[in-house]
Amino acid sequence: MRNVFVVTHPEASHHIDGLVGGWFDSELTADGLSAAAGLARALRARIPERADVDVISSDLARTRRTAEEIAELFGTKPVWDPRLREKSYGEAEGRPQEWLDQRFVAPPATGNRMDHHEGVKGAETKTVFAERVYAAVEDLVRRPAEYQIVVTHGFALTFVVAAWARLPIDSLGYLNLRAPSGSITHLREDDFFHNRQVVALGDTGHADG
Repeated sequence: MRNVFVVTHPEASHHIDGLVGGWFDSELTADGLSAAAGLARALRARIPERADVDVISSDLARTRRTAEEIAELFGTKPVWDPRLREKSYGEAEGRPQEWLDQRFVAPPATGNRMDHHEGVKGAETKTVFAERVYAAVEDLVRRPAEYQIVVTHGFALTFVVAAWARLPIDSLGYLNLRAPSGSITHLREDDFFHNRQVVALGDTGHADG
C-alpha cells in the first residue's frame, strides 16, 4: 500500500503583501511557520512510527521551509525537486496582483485552453506547467518508500493529483482542484488492484486543534 500526502505550503509573505507568487521566492510568515509545525505534527500522527518516509518538495523558500519542518520530525532529509514549483507567471512574479490582473488574458471558454497564453511575458502555459509536474510525479512513484510526503503549491496540487490518477494532460483544460494553503491531500494506491484513490482533498482539520 502506497500512501502519498500532498502538502500545500502555509501562509507566505506574498499572500499578505498582495503579490503574485509563482516562482517569486517568498518566505513563510510567522503564522506560516507555526502552521508548518502543525502540519508536521499532523503527518506524524497519520504515519506509523517505523515507516520508511520520503519527503519531496518544491525548491522555493516557502516550500523548503515547510518541508524542513516536516522532515525534521521524521528524522529524514528532504529531496528538492524544482518541477514541483508553482506555475510560473513570468514577469508578473513579485509584482502587485493588480499588475497581473490588468494584463491577464483569460482562457477561452472552449478550444485549446492548455496552450493558451495569458498575455504575460515568460509565463508558463498550463501544458508546460502540467508536463513538468507530471514528470516529477512519475519519478516519485518509482521511489520505493511506502509513505511519501510531497510539499508543493496550491495550483500545482491540481496537476499532482491528476498525474497520480494518470489523467491525460490534454484532458485537463477545465480541471481546477481547490486546496487551501496549509492543507493535506491524501492519495493511496492499493497493492492488489493498484487502484489509485483520492482519500482526502485539501484537508485542514489539523488546523482546528
